[in-house]
Amino acid sequence: MKIFEALCLTILLMIVPITASASTWKIDPVHTTFQFSVRHMMVSNVKGVFHKFSGEFEIDDRDLAKTKASATIDVASIDTGIEKRDEDLRSANFFDVDKYPTITFVSKKLEKTGSGYKMTGDLTIHGVTREIVLDMEGLETVVKDPWGGMRRGATFITKLNRRDFGLTYNKLLETGGLVVGDEVKINVEVELIKK
Repeated sequence: MKIFEALCLTILLMIVPITASASTWKIDPVHTTFQFSVRHMMVSNVKGVFHKFSGEFEIDDRDLAKTKASATIDVASIDTGIEKRDEDLRSANFFDVDKYPTITFVSKKLEKTGSGYKMTGDLTIHGVTREIVLDMEGLETVVKDPWGGMRRGATFITKLNRRDFGLTYNKLLETGGLVVGDEVKINVEVELIKK
């Protein structure tokens, strides 16, 4: 019996340090920005943001490569600064928010690359899921805020083709080219609060 108890204690002592190093961090919506940029009529870039979202990270400080992340964006919160354009983006012409109200991302792996990381995960937009890779900087630094909470942040950037997600609406220009570009640049500034 004592051998069994000693074995259980040994296993417990081996497990506790491993689980204790992982912690859960929530996305702070007040200090996080989900921004996108797309070409308009081949002459300028239109930028926009999503105002409503949530998500969390599971971070192992002993091995950041074990980090897991997930986020959900309320597509109806899209804002390009022009309400008429935002209404069009919410319509069936583009995001069709009545049918597809959210955009989701779930990470699959995080790899160290030089001075940063690459996070691979599944992005679902307009009911279509594709694997994407985001370049990531940050996450290592942890600071204590004035209210006693622990915070950390990271920057994520990537490019994607909107047609890969079924967002195909467009019009041809008389001079050639398209009204809306296919390539969308994504820039996410995330601030996290430890749960």
